[in-house]
Formats: sequence, structure tokens, C-alpha cells
Amino acid sequence: MYDLPSEDPMESGLPDEFHDIQPQLLSQTLRLADYDSDRIFTGTDINLYYAPDHPRWHKRPDWFLVVDVPRLYAQEDLRLSYVAWDEGRSPSVVVELLSPGREFEDLGAFTDELIEEDIPHDLPPYTIEDDETGIKPPHKLQVYGEILQIPYYFVFSRYSNRLRFFQFIDGRYQEQRVDRENPRVWLPLLGIGLGVWYGKFERFTRSWIRWYDAEGNWIPSYPERIEQERQAREQAESQLRQVVVNLLRSGMSIDQIAQITGISEAKIREF
Repeated sequence: MYDLPSEDPMESGLPDEFHDIQPQLLSQTLRLADYDSDRIFTGTDINLYYAPDHPRWHKRPDWFLVVDVPRLYAQEDLRLSYVAWDEGRSPSVVVELLSPGREFEDLGAFTDELIEEDIPHDLPPYTIEDDETGIKPPHKLQVYGEILQIPYYFVFSRYSNRLRFFQFIDGRYQEQRVDRENPRVWLPLLGIGLGVWYGKFERFTRSWIRWYDAEGNWIPSYPERIEQERQAREQAESQLRQVVVNLLRSGMSIDQIAQITGISEAKIREF
């Protein structure tokens, strides 16, 4: 893995493999009934610009969702970044994957609520450098809440598998309780829920976060969808085979069965 060019040449790339794989699962399982796919944008580790007075200031969310905007920049090209004031719309959801040394950047005043298992403590601290004006940019919690007013903010620790949820209420983020035994959060503004799921994705079995529907079912990922379609085809063929066998046993001819079922005589002979 290597770092791609960034607006900030001193900014590091993805901190670990989990930060690459987990966002893929979030994007693959996202299904929003109220928005067409060409009016949904999801970003992973790309620059999110938020301050027109400081146009180079940006954050790089691990994953974020914006609805009711063109999927493509100017409806014709892949996005290099997301400029909130230019688009006229803030993200609806941001997900940060907790990294060692970046706790305060992700959680701000809520850092004190960390538990020991949330993060290792043997890595160097992360600091936000002043820009060329000497002004220190705000941390992510401030940007997502006070500036962009993003309705839903999640922080997930892959070390403790703890999901924390912050909702923008009355001008500030307020942490909402997440059941540790059944960590799921329903988002009424989007008609979808986010929860912690234990299973296999991209050959790795562990706890992940992914989306679920109104019935509480996990929305399938691309590989899961392919497998479901394969099983459905096999089941349909098995049922059709049984119908043909039953008709043959009843004494009906192959020609008659072909006319009734629309199956070729050659296929019937295979059954």
C-alpha cells in the first residue's frame, strides 16, 4: 500500500488495511430507497473541504455519505474531493475508524469516554499543525458538528468493536446510547440502519460495521448478492426439475411437457 498525492504533502495515507476494507463494506451494503444511485455520493479518505474562508482546510473522513447531489462532479467526472460550500450540501453521515494517537481529533471532548480496549497506547500522538496563517484548524468533531452540522456521526474502534454514535441536536453533537449486546442504530432521516456484524468479508472474519434495512436484515454486499442469486437460480432449476419429473411419472410425453412448460425437449431429456 502506498500514499496517493494529497493537497497536504505531509499528510499520511491510510493507517492500516482495515481502513481500506471496512469502507468498501459500507459502500457495498448502502441502499437508500428514497434516492437514485446517481444522486448519492460516498467518499472514502478523500478531502472534504469545509471552510470557504480557509479554502485549503480539509478533513479526510474514513467514509462519508452525501445524498441529493450528483454522483459525478459537474455530472461528468469522478470527484477529486468534496467541497461543501461549492456543492451547497453537507454530508448526512460520517464514519471514522478510530486510529491510535488520533482520539482527540475524532472525538474532541468525548475522548474522555474512551474505554481501555478502544485503542492501543503504544503509538506516538497525532497533532494538528497550524496552517500558513498560524491558525490551528478545528478538529473533526468541531468540523462535522459546529461547521457542517452533519446529522449522524459514528466512530468505530476495530480494537474493542465498539460503535459510538453522535447525533447533531440543538446545535451540538450529543452522544446517543448504543446497546453493546446488539449494537444497531436506526437513522430515520435516511430509512436505513448501521450496526456491528460479525462475519467474513474480503477473506477476513471479524466484527465489521454495515447497513441493515427496515426489517432488521443485513443488506447484502456484492459477493453476498452474487451468492444469493446463484442459490436462487439453483433452487428454481431444482423446482423445475421436480415438476418435469412429476409430469413424466404421470405418463405425459416429452413433447407435451415441452409445450406446457416452455422447456426444450433436449433440456427435458437431461432431467
